[in-house]
Amino acid sequence: MSSGKADKQPYGAPALEKGLDILELLAGLSHGVTQSEIAQLLGRSVQEVYRVMMVLERRGFIQRRSGDDGYFLSNRMYELAHLYPPLARLIDMATPLMNSASVIADQALHIAILDTTFIRVVAQVDSPAPLGFRLRVGTKNPAMSTSSGRLLVAFQRQAIKDWILDDLRRTRSTEEAEGLIIRTEKIRTRGYEMVTGEGLQGITDVSFPLLDSTGFAQAVLTMPFLPAARQKVSFDAACQATFEAAEQITGALGGHQPEVRFPLARIAAKRPPDRVG
Repeated sequence: MSSGKADKQPYGAPALEKGLDILELLAGLSHGVTQSEIAQLLGRSVQEVYRVMMVLERRGFIQRRSGDDGYFLSNRMYELAHLYPPLARLIDMATPLMNSASVIADQALHIAILDTTFIRVVAQVDSPAPLGFRLRVGTKNPAMSTSSGRLLVAFQRQAIKDWILDDLRRTRSTEEAEGLIIRTEKIRTRGYEMVTGEGLQGITDVSFPLLDSTGFAQAVLTMPFLPAARQKVSFDAACQATFEAAEQITGALGGHQPEVRFPLARIAAKRPPDRVG
């Protein structure tokens, strides 16, 4: 029989825990909340959160708008994330290459990174076409539910991959989990992921890894291909342009892009019509 003490973490920082709880709570809210509301939502007393909130406000992580008693999450954490050298360097180096590729492909492009068992979009360029599809920077989705995420998982170190796949087995049916695991294993062999209609009908997501010198993925480049009635650039040509951008970014990271044969093979999904003209 285990005691309450045995169940506790070996090290604790209660004030830090409270601060992180507050930040995570505010990150999920689109409206301001008062100190008493925050305490209630966290199951704590106002006295427990008061001093922590004063520090968070003084350091600029939370803020109140003029004439409003409610607290909001500031942009401070977003700013810090973009000051992190590897991420900032990746975005600075990749953005001009993404812009060039989007012009050639006539499609939008975005880069996503792994965020625990999720993927998060960290850079995005719009399609030059009059109509296009885009994902907002900051968008977060379960990794194994997206083209970007599955490819990122496929090119991770075994320990990280095992952790994410174990979580998948706990949260999905056995049949669904095993199907996704088998698909992820095949992704590493072919070097890309493609799926049609997974997020939105008519969109074909095509993803290529951005590998570092160790051969593992720092991020993933994805083209959400949106076909048009009068397509200026074919699907295959758009895929080629996206791959070449991924190859250049990978080279700048010190890595080597997996060899991919074009045109890309159909992967358990209908390819979009090739309507150029």
